[in-house]
Amino acid sequence: MHALIVLAHPEAKSFNAQMAQIGKETLEAEGWTAEISDLYRQGFDPCEGQDHFPAPKEPDYFSAQGEQRHAADTDALPPQVKAEVEKLERADLVVFQFPMWWFSTPAILKGWLDRCLVYGRVYTGSMRYDKGYFQGKRAVISVSTGAPASTHGCDGRNGDADMLLWPFHYSLHYVGFTVLPPYYSFSVESGILYSDPSVLHDRLEGYKAGLADHLRGLDKMARIPFNGWDDWDEEGKLKPDAPAYSPFMRHPD
Repeated sequence: MHALIVLAHPEAKSFNAQMAQIGKETLEAEGWTAEISDLYRQGFDPCEGQDHFPAPKEPDYFSAQGEQRHAADTDALPPQVKAEVEKLERADLVVFQFPMWWFSTPAILKGWLDRCLVYGRVYTGSMRYDKGYFQGKRAVISVSTGAPASTHGCDGRNGDADMLLWPFHYSLHYVGFTVLPPYYSFSVESGILYSDPSVLHDRLEGYKAGLADHLRGLDKMARIPFNGWDDWDEEGKLKPDAPAYSPFMRHPD
């Protein structure tokens, strides 16, 4: 079994970078092979644009989906993107390690999704959701926050952490991944410090041990449920008898 760890943090000695390394070492100790895709160290360009396609299908008008599809069909994906897609294709498990910035992912990781979930290679109109390209592969997010867990509950001032991750989780489901419950490292306190240094140190060490346990327990985890093709009608709306798993996709009141 092979794992890919996608790391999105600009500091090579950061807590997130340490967590990525712990993830790699933990999985290797369990008999996996593993690699880290360190987006900042690789110089990954998150901005999709015409400059990435030297032989465009439409030179006078840039369509991201159109050029991605053309590049996929002609085996002309940009080198950075081709390398990342090939990593995804050989992985049985993908772990995403990143800090939560502005209630979302760092821009470099969002751009990685924009560019590497390639139209025509990773998804098409019919190859999506429970019929997605990465069926049979698993994905799990490990995310850090500066704020305490109490502020990331359903009544917390920073918003429900599970809800904040839903768009990312749903993107993974969209391309076929089985999405597993995330691992949260709350109160990492990067810029705003409010704990005694020794308390913070012990907290971070606990998170490192917790991530290792989380990864060792992947086979026992229930997947996060999402709707699939059979749940929607011809207009793309939930059928009356279909389950609703999230406030993002629910039956009208």
